[in-house]
Amino acid sequence: MNRVEFDPLAPKGVPARRAAWRGVLLVAAATSLLVTAGCSTRRVTQPAPVEDRSGASATEVKPLPGAENAGKPGYFTVRPGDTLYRIALESGQAWRDVQAWNNLANPNLIEVGQVLRVAPPAAVAPGAQTTSAAPTAVTAAPVAAPGVVARPLTAGNAPAPATSPPPTPAADTPVASSEELQFVWPAQGSVIAPFDEAKNKGVAISGRVGDPIVAAADGRVVYAGAGLRGYGNLIILKHNNTYLTAYAHNQALLVREDQAVRQGQKIAEMGSSDADRVKLHFEVRRQGKPVDPLNHLPKR
Repeated sequence: MNRVEFDPLAPKGVPARRAAWRGVLLVAAATSLLVTAGCSTRRVTQPAPVEDRSGASATEVKPLPGAENAGKPGYFTVRPGDTLYRIALESGQAWRDVQAWNNLANPNLIEVGQVLRVAPPAAVAPGAQTTSAAPTAVTAAPVAAPGVVARPLTAGNAPAPATSPPPTPAADTPVASSEELQFVWPAQGSVIAPFDEAKNKGVAISGRVGDPIVAAADGRVVYAGAGLRGYGNLIILKHNNTYLTAYAHNQALLVREDQAVRQGQKIAEMGSSDADRVKLHFEVRRQGKPVDPLNHLPKR
């Protein structure tokens, strides 16, 4: 007959052998908890690794192109919302020239704070326009505009025949020998919005869709497109190293970039592109600065 042993310290009615095994299990469990607690304590008290990036960030930040020329005559610091086309217009230059002077592979990729040359490399004058602005963000590419309607020259808009066609001037050659010019009216309508240097950098001339727009003076087309927000289908003529004229909101453009035009030649048809009504927005810029066109046009 098997004997059942009882442990006097075990709970009442529990055999000694079962109580012994329970004691072994309790000891093992307690040991496991202590080991686990010890490991957890070591992991918590060990400091987390810290990566010092202060030195790396200082060496990785690269200055924007041309930053050493900021504020100098003949240079322009890109501001939020600027495009190469607008910078060229405000500087009195052809956008392709500005692109070439700054070795820009893509004219749509410029950054706020970037410093661009806006005067010929060999002709930076002390009085050249400069603009400075603190960089705040990266500027995206210029706003995409709808396609420009272009029409071929016809007998109705071609210049009067000449014995020999005028040569197309070089990109850096002024078209007029005199800096002061005699302009003609670019459209036949009446002025419906006067010049205001702060709000309206030109004058608005009324008319009907398709009315002819003519060149105010001899010149060269330095821009023909729709890449400047607020101008719609736009033509910019460079007349000499002093004067530019701009013709905005056209329905159709009849000339191309780098083309030489004569005073009175039809260059566009009036429209309402990027405007609230049919009109011509006409600007005269002297060394890139907007001036009142009525001071340069014949009195009516």
